[in-house]
Amino acid sequence: MKTLAIIGSGDLGQQIAHYAITDLKYQKVVFFDDFTTEKEVNSFSVIGTTKDIESAFKNQLFDEIIIAIGYKHLAVKKQLFEQLQATIPFGTLVHSTSWVDPTAIIEKGCVIYPGCVVDAHAVIKANSVLNISCSIAHDTVVGSHCFLSPRVAVAGFVTIQEQTIIGINATLIDNITIAEKTQIGGGTVVIKSIEKSGLYVGNPAKFIR
Repeated sequence: MKTLAIIGSGDLGQQIAHYAITDLKYQKVVFFDDFTTEKEVNSFSVIGTTKDIESAFKNQLFDEIIIAIGYKHLAVKKQLFEQLQATIPFGTLVHSTSWVDPTAIIEKGCVIYPGCVVDAHAVIKANSVLNISCSIAHDTVVGSHCFLSPRVAVAGFVTIQEQTIIGINATLIDNITIAEKTQIGGGTVVIKSIEKSGLYVGNPAKFIR
């Protein structure tokens, strides 16, 4: 069994560490964190900062890495991924209670929480998170570095561009495109394409800022 390194030992990192171990995907988890002074978080060792990642990998202290930086810092998450992907193997964590169709593609660095459904020919691009009970219908593409909150429902033939945040219980109808760096508030119902990045809330979705 492998050792997983997680960048970020905050709440998101601790959740991912918990699933990695309890779902028997990895034997061991270690953290890298630029902001904590703790040497251990929830019994998992903090073995350095992001500057220490490459040397730790060369010293075989971990096998794969996942970035657990929250939805407020997706640009940093993207930057770290692009910086590391050529030299460090990224893991992919799909919880055993989620159903992923054999024709779907989950790219490297993604985390699929418990109870998700990813239907036929859907694509979840690199470094994205699907939180608990998300449903991604057929032929939909979730772009890189996105964060989908619990119970997001996305219909078929949707394209969600990179660094998009979708709030809890939001619904997206079929055959639409969401512009990059868009934030869709909790409970929002999106019934047409969003071409301008910004914050959208309501039913139907309205541009706020």
